[in-house]
Amino acid sequence: MDKTEKNIINDAIIKDISEAVHSVKYGTVTITVHNAKIVQVEIAQKNRFDDVWLIEGGGI
Repeated sequence: MDKTEKNIINDAIIKDISEAVHSVKYGTVTITVHNAKIVQVEIAQKNRFDDVWLIEGGGI
């Protein structure tokens, strides 16, 4: 694999991570590394209901 191919792959990974971060309002983006290489990106999305309680004035 030449340097150009590595740059294309690295740019694709960076783009994927950036999109993952921008898609999450609340949650986590986990990057898994194996042998010094990024092998996986996981998104854990959370749903927050803080504002609902201000409007409704109570719990469940």
